[in-house]
Amino acid sequence: MIESMQKLGKPYVVVSFADFEPYAKENDIPFVSYQLDEWSDTSNSLDLVEKLKPFDADVAVPLYEETVEWAGALNSIYRGDPRVLNRAFLFRNKAMMKRKALIGGLRVGLFEEVHNKEGVKAFMKRLNEANLQLEGEEDSWVHIKPFASAGTVGHRLLRSMKDIDEKCEDGDFPCLAESHLSGREFSCEAFIHKGKIRFLNITEYVKLGYSNFIPEGNYLRSKRDLIHQHLQKLVDIFGIEYGMVHPEWFLTDNDELNFGETACRIPGGHILELASKSWEFDALAAFVVSHDPNATEEELDAIFPAKDFKPKNYHGNVMIYPRKRQFSKLEIPEELNNEPYFVDHTLVPPYSGQKLSDSREGFGNHFGTINFKGEDPDRMTELLQHYEEVDFYI
Repeated sequence: MIESMQKLGKPYVVVSFADFEPYAKENDIPFVSYQLDEWSDTSNSLDLVEKLKPFDADVAVPLYEETVEWAGALNSIYRGDPRVLNRAFLFRNKAMMKRKALIGGLRVGLFEEVHNKEGVKAFMKRLNEANLQLEGEEDSWVHIKPFASAGTVGHRLLRSMKDIDEKCEDGDFPCLAESHLSGREFSCEAFIHKGKIRFLNITEYVKLGYSNFIPEGNYLRSKRDLIHQHLQKLVDIFGIEYGMVHPEWFLTDNDELNFGETACRIPGGHILELASKSWEFDALAAFVVSHDPNATEEELDAIFPAKDFKPKNYHGNVMIYPRKRQFSKLEIPEELNNEPYFVDHTLVPPYSGQKLSDSREGFGNHFGTINFKGEDPDRMTELLQHYEEVDFYI
């Protein structure tokens, strides 16, 4: 992100923890040290605005999930609009997000805020009743998610009453419980300026949390107009004026789109890197510029791909997680090196006797990524599916 701002010639200042200040000074990076993990009389947006005044800052851009409210608070002050902060809360509270989407007319699953295992069981029972389950049929699936965690952190899929007893822990509550959404899951990265979508990327998920590619394959491309319409509706319902949203959707066989959730920070899975390569633009720079109310039409036109641009290649990756708890060696199969679509990898050799922790949040930290590039989305899908199953750590 810093490199993108330098290339654009845009003034910037990084706000982060004090641990990074020595590195910033060493590399001449404009930097403000701040305790972003607390909110108090001495650590709040009014105080931070004062610290940013010497840099003439007038736009705050959240790079991480945990800084979304901070950016919303700063931008509320910069724009003189308290609703900007309220919208930031929408992105950080999944229950509030779902209620707003439902009120606005988007298709969402059934959901409730639950406070203990008994609350989840009662929710599953009501789902069974709503789905007209018969005695002996399997229970309706329920997902529980923390209100304000990124991605899959804390997400549990519960397929039965027994699962609730075995998988849920006291620390999971309170949380959001919701019904299982059917359909093909994918994400969008929509760059918004003055309330309109300036550029839309659709990311094809091969397996959530493991592999994806850009641009979307042939089937999702045939639904692009439908997806664009629903996305603009989401932007209008949430009152989003500037920045980028990263919603996840479920497309059913009868062309209905179910809304999963959305975020307004950089997505995981190296998605913006893949988008930059396929669409031949700097998606990180575009992410920042789209947050700026003062960005001109000329600036926006210069930074986004032309409306008639057609990507020449698909770029995809698969994130690799060790399949054993203990391993000692990284092994790259020769077939990968001989694959024409293979570009490179960032896999890290393990240290001696390395073990995985018993508890991993979300999907845990992957050990590196294998990158691919090619002209055929079906071949790309095959490769990503195949290398998800290969054991690189033995």
